[in-house]
Parts: sequence; C-alpha cells; structure tokens
Amino acid sequence: MEKVNYPSEEIINPSKLKRKNYDHIILWMLANNESCEWSNFEQKPIEIPISTISRHLTKLILKGYIEKLTRGQYKITPEGIKKFQELSRERVRERKLSFPPDVILKRGRNYAHWIIWMVYNNGFCIRSDFLEEPFSINQSSLSKTLSSLIQKGFIVRENKRYIITQSGKLEYSRILQSYDLDRQTILEEEKKRIDEITTKASQFFDKFNITDDRVKFRFLNKVLKLDYLKVSTILKDEEDFYIILLYISINHPDFYPDYLSLEDFSRFYKIEKRMLDFWVNEIVKNDLYDLKFFKLEISPIKCYYFHFNEKLEKILRAITEEHLTAYKYLEKFAKLGNMNSMIEDILEEICGIIFNEHFKESLRAFLPGYINYLAYKIEIKKELKEVYDKLEGIIWQNMTDFMQWHNSEALESQYKEKIKEIENEISLTPKNYDLYNSKIRILLYFNQYNDVLTELENMLKLFPEKEIDIMIKKAYTLKKDKNVEDGLEIIEELIEKYPEDNSLCNYKAYWLSYLDKKQEALEILRELVKKEPEKGIYRDTYGEILIHFKEYEKAIQEFQKAIKIDSNDWFIYQTYIKIGICYIALEKYDLALKNLKEGKILAEKSTSDFETKQKWLVIADLFLADLETL
Repeated sequence: MEKVNYPSEEIINPSKLKRKNYDHIILWMLANNESCEWSNFEQKPIEIPISTISRHLTKLILKGYIEKLTRGQYKITPEGIKKFQELSRERVRERKLSFPPDVILKRGRNYAHWIIWMVYNNGFCIRSDFLEEPFSINQSSLSKTLSSLIQKGFIVRENKRYIITQSGKLEYSRILQSYDLDRQTILEEEKKRIDEITTKASQFFDKFNITDDRVKFRFLNKVLKLDYLKVSTILKDEEDFYIILLYISINHPDFYPDYLSLEDFSRFYKIEKRMLDFWVNEIVKNDLYDLKFFKLEISPIKCYYFHFNEKLEKILRAITEEHLTAYKYLEKFAKLGNMNSMIEDILEEICGIIFNEHFKESLRAFLPGYINYLAYKIEIKKELKEVYDKLEGIIWQNMTDFMQWHNSEALESQYKEKIKEIENEISLTPKNYDLYNSKIRILLYFNQYNDVLTELENMLKLFPEKEIDIMIKKAYTLKKDKNVEDGLEIIEELIEKYPEDNSLCNYKAYWLSYLDKKQEALEILRELVKKEPEKGIYRDTYGEILIHFKEYEKAIQEFQKAIKIDSNDWFIYQTYIKIGICYIALEKYDLALKNLKEGKILAEKSTSDFETKQKWLVIADLFLADLETL
C-alpha cells in the first residue's frame, strides 16, 4: 500500500477553537497524493468526523473540484488544483495591514463596520484578511456580510479584491460617528474622505474654469453628500454627474438675479439638455437621494434650488417654526387669523432680508408645502409595544438578552473595572474555573464575542477536562453572533467524539430548532426519551421545541410528563412557567395564572443557579403582569 502524504499540523489543527478549513485539508490530501480513499480522511492524523467528510466531499464534487473514481476513492480535478492553490495562498499574509482601533474591534462583532474600516484604510482587502486575527470571522458570516455590503453598494469585488465605493466612504464617515473616538481621530478620518473628493473637484473646477468660491462651496457641499455610485449604472460618466450638481449649485437663491437656463448651461458645458433636465428633476423633485431639495419657481423657465439643512434653509426653518409655534400657542387666546395670514407674516420677515423680494410670489406658493414637510419631520410618533411578543420565539432560549435592560447603564460604567477585578483574581487563582466563566458572562453581556472566543481558547488549554462545557459555550457564542450553523457543526463534532453523552444530542435538538429543522429536532428528542425515559430534562426540551413551532397543547403534555418523572428536579420551576406561557397562548388564562404562580413559588425556593433563577422570576413577573391587564 502506498504511503499517504498528510498536511502539516498547522493545517490540520490551526487551533483548538479556530475553525478547521476542511475544504483545504481534503484538497491538500488529494493534491499531494495520486488519489485518496474515504478512510484516509477518517483516520489519524486527520480524523475528520464522518458526517463532515460526507458534507465536504459532496460539496467539492458538486463544485467540480474533485471527482469520484470508484466507491470510496477520490481524485482532484484541474479546477480543484486551482482552488487548492488559492486556499493555500490565503494562509499567507503578504501585506502589512492597518487594523481598526480597539474601540471599534471591542464594541462587539460588528463585521460590516470592521470590513468597511479595513477596505477604506488599506486600499483593498482579500477574503482571507478577515479570517485571521484580530477578526477571525467565520466563513458563513463573512460571506453573508460581504454579500450584504456589495448589495448595499458599499464595496465592490474586483479580481478577488474588495474595494470601497463612494457610498462606502460615506458609510465609513457615518460609522465613525457611532464610536467613542476622540474628536481629532474623527476629523482626521473625515479629512481623508474630503481630500479625495476635493482633489477630483479641483480637477473639475480647473477644467471648466470655475473660479467663484461661493459656487465651489455649494458644489462641494452637494458632492460630499450625494453619491455618484447610486446613479452610475445609468449615468456612466462621473463628470456628467458633477455637471448636473454644478447646475443646481449655480442656480441658488443667494445668486439671484444671476441665472443660467437649461439651454445655456447645457450648451456651455456640453451636456445634453434632455439628460440634464431629467437628472435635475430626479434629484430635486423625485427625492432620488435622502438629502431633501426645494425648488423656487420665479417663472416656468427660471428655477432656483436649495436643500435641507443648509444655511438658507436653517434660517427659513427657524422663522417658520417660530411662527407655527406662536400660532398654536396663542390660537386659544386671540383671533390670529388663518394660515394665509401666518404665511404673510413669514413672507414679511424673510423677503428682502433672507430672500430677494422677487421671490415673494414663488415663496407664497412654496410655503404651504414646506410647512407640511416640516410638520411631517417634527411629528412625534409613539411606538406601542406589547408586554411580550406573542411567543414568536423561544424567550427562554435567549435568556441573557432578556435582562439587558436591567441595570445596563450602571454595568456599562463598571464593565472595564469589573473585567480588571476578575483578571486580578484569576492571576491569584489561575485554576479557578468559575472566575473565567464570570468573565465570559460579562463579555457576552456586552457582545464582545471575539474576546469570548479568545478567552475560551485560553480556558481549553488550562482546563482540557472541561472540553464539552467550553465548546458548548463556543457554540452558544456563535449562536449569539448569528452563526447557528457553525455552532451546530461544533456540537456534531462533539457527538462524534463523545457518542455516549446523550446531553450533546439534547443540545443538537436545540440548534436544529434554531435552524427551523423541526422534524430532525423532534426525531432526536423522541430517541432521547426512549433511551433515557427517567430523565425529565429531555421531556422539558421536547416541550420547548414544540413551543418554538407553536404546538402549545403538545408542549404542555411534554412538560407535564417532565413534572411526573421528577417534580423535584432542579429545572421544574422553569417547566411550570413555560406551561403558564403556553396557556396564555391558548387563551386559558386561569390555568396560565395557576402555573405561573406555581413556577414562581418553586423558583423562590430553588437553590439552583441564582442568576438563572432571577431571570426566570423576571419572566414569570412579566407574564403575570400581562395577565392582570386581561
């Protein structure tokens, strides 16, 4: 039998907690051997779980990277060689990259913000840049985020490189405002974007001999806010876009009586009149952009333009709102006249000072619509929320989320201090497993998923005997970070490694339900209750899964079976509360009240985990309060 070549340990086991790239491992094997048998992937030193081998081989065959020679024997294809080389190159970082500051990295795993920061500050990025530290974004989440950013027009993909767009630069500027960066940092980052745009604008000004600083300012004010990319699929030439914005900028009320008609402007700047008219109409009248524009018609062929939040509009808004407020406050005490008289008062104040007197008639026609616009902008819309969300999801499966409102402000201020305290305690007693768990709870609370995964990796080295608990925590962290599939794969690998541990199958049922795989989840639980009929916890899980799929009556039956098996089990107070919630969904309020109260009494007597107990007491109180209103 020929000797089989295997990849290095670095490829097989990059890290205990870092995802193995099974595609790369399999393609490496096939690229470095004439062919491979199924058993080669199953045996040491690779030991890929059977279900994982099947899944990845099927995928690679479908993509044309490998072919099946005979039963259980595989060979790489020319396309597979290319893919293998690509994956191998991704393992080597050739460029020195700039990374986001800690304030952005540690706010939580906001992949979109990280990616936009990276492509903006590094010119371009390749996919592998985000798979490694300090990001370690898993493949599934990375694909979803990159796809979303491309769809939104923030980045583009060219020759396997991700490059930021003009829209992306605007988004980058907005993102910076949401972080606690010092003012100088924000100014420097914003300056980069402005410098790039003003360089282009300067070339445009030179080409068309635009020397009036007032026009330059108004043009720049627009080009910084309006993204060419939004119209680039139709308006192919960016210079035409600049010319259109120039037309709007030149014909501003401040420049009256100066004016350039569509005909004269299009002839001078060599742009088709019909195209100019169309795009001005789209931007000003049809609200192509979020920036609201206003038009004042002196005559059918003479129009001036200004936009929301510029100096002229701010002054107009302040005066208009003051008159509106006075009108509303005083209407009960005096005969103030009608809306027309108020408009006349506004016109008297603004014409001759803010607007040229010649705008009076056009402003008289303009103001009623403008007032309606302001009324819409300042209208207070009150959102009413129900006490609970009609059981659309399984509340208890997201327990940590449920308490985030409680003392969050105080905890936020103590966050770093508390982490330091725990780390100091860990330095004194580095083998205290509970201290690490406390640290993880705080990190999870503040969505510091990257830090959690790093801490779990450290814990696994220190406490290898706790592998199952640590890896389940990793799966849970990935679920919190919307990576349910990756969490499921971890659980499946644990099941392969510890086939006698039925509790792992219980976890798998949960994860399948998160993916809405109802039949698979229920089948696992049916097998579990057959194997260990004396364990009420499996009946309890069965009930939870049924609630997830809104089968409340069947869920109650399973919960009652759990109570019958052992009414003193540690989780039974939760079971009663869940029965109560089911009865609320079924509108059987007396039974709901009875079970919620029973669950609360048992919870108060329980000596189990204090934090979990408190969360369930909050849930019980929430639903009891809701029942009082029925």
